[in-house]
Amino acid sequence: MKIVLAYSGGLDTSVLLSWIKEKYNAEMIAFCADIGQEDELKGLDKKARNTGASKIYIDDLQEEFATDFIYPMLHAGAIYEGQYFLGTSIARPLIAKRMVEIAKAEKADAIAHGATGKGNDQVRFELTAAALAPDLQVIAPWRDARYRDEFPGRAEMIAYCNQKKIPVQASAKKPFSSDRNLLHISYEAGILEDPWLDASAPKYLYHTLGVPRRRAGQTGIRHARFQEGQLHRGKRQAAFPARCDEDVEQARRQTRRRACGHGGESLRGDEIARRL
Repeated sequence: MKIVLAYSGGLDTSVLLSWIKEKYNAEMIAFCADIGQEDELKGLDKKARNTGASKIYIDDLQEEFATDFIYPMLHAGAIYEGQYFLGTSIARPLIAKRMVEIAKAEKADAIAHGATGKGNDQVRFELTAAALAPDLQVIAPWRDARYRDEFPGRAEMIAYCNQKKIPVQASAKKPFSSDRNLLHISYEAGILEDPWLDASAPKYLYHTLGVPRRRAGQTGIRHARFQEGQLHRGKRQAAFPARCDEDVEQARRQTRRRACGHGGESLRGDEIARRL
């Protein structure tokens, strides 16, 4: 059996890659969509192969992501139920689309994902797969009782990785995961599920910005110009959408020192979406 897994190299997909290979006695092909994670992709090829993948695809989908997903979303003002920004979820159909293409090219029997059985990501992955390849099997371990029994919490997943010598960023002190792309970074699970947690307190959450602080009279706001719904750079030259997002990311980095205590306003992905 040959299976294509949506893989990021984080805690969840690292466990999934090893576990699915063992339980299904399958050849595993890892797929990671490059949608702006930058340094998170470093060493991913080696890690995937050491974890059990026979092959890994790391495909640069940034331009397609920006052109066909991010900017149409901004044009439409798409916000889920009037309050939830689609920073992470907007990438799922694109990832699933490419997974299906790889599965067809590799003559794979199934695709697999790490979405839980309680959220909407499973719907995004599986409706895309059903539309593009209805005969392709979908493996969702979080809906498998064997997987849930073995991993009732993240502590067991971290212990599994330690036992298998799989390096992951999550630890007992930082038991959460992050999901980053051109537009956005989100954090979930572990200590973040505590409603009493001051999310601004753990400094290690600010992966791209540093801890935001404000100083009167200084801001980190960047101005963007639109013409007929398309983002432009400068007065004349139209910029490719993905490059415009990179401009915003560069602006974030330039203001990081100020955001960490020398003044300046840090902009989150959702704040950028609102201001654009």
